[in-house]
Amino acid sequence: MNKAILMGRLAREPEIRTTQSGISVCNFTVACDRRTRGADGNYQNQADFIPCVAWRQQAEFINRYFGKGDRILVTGTIQPRSWEDQSGQRRYTTEVIVDEVEFCESRKGERQTSTDHDQGGYVASTPVDSGGDDFLAAPDDDDTSLPFDF
Repeated sequence: MNKAILMGRLAREPEIRTTQSGISVCNFTVACDRRTRGADGNYQNQADFIPCVAWRQQAEFINRYFGKGDRILVTGTIQPRSWEDQSGQRRYTTEVIVDEVEFCESRKGERQTSTDHDQGGYVASTPVDSGGDDFLAAPDDDDTSLPFDF
């Protein structure tokens, strides 16, 4: 099984372009934290910069609603590829081909629109109607107070 799940921040603005056949493709990089233990025994965060590629409507969605520094959740597959550069050298890369993308925080500023929900992303926390109970109150240990069944 080839499945990648990344949560992090966009390291740069998404770059969108169109292929010769008119298909949108968006390249972006997700910076994901990785905890490592240093020589002194203390934990330190390091960032991994993972290249990602989205196609068609997914590419347009990412380009429209995400920008540098935004938190993002990406699921997809890991795919290596190679090509020959202009000088004739063989180049290699491994990237995540995006299947799904989700917002990880509320949107602020001018990018926020009412159509965000229509595109599969959630802009802000929306209270759930729990039949009159105060669902947003502090949870208790009693499972019978949940507004859904397991």
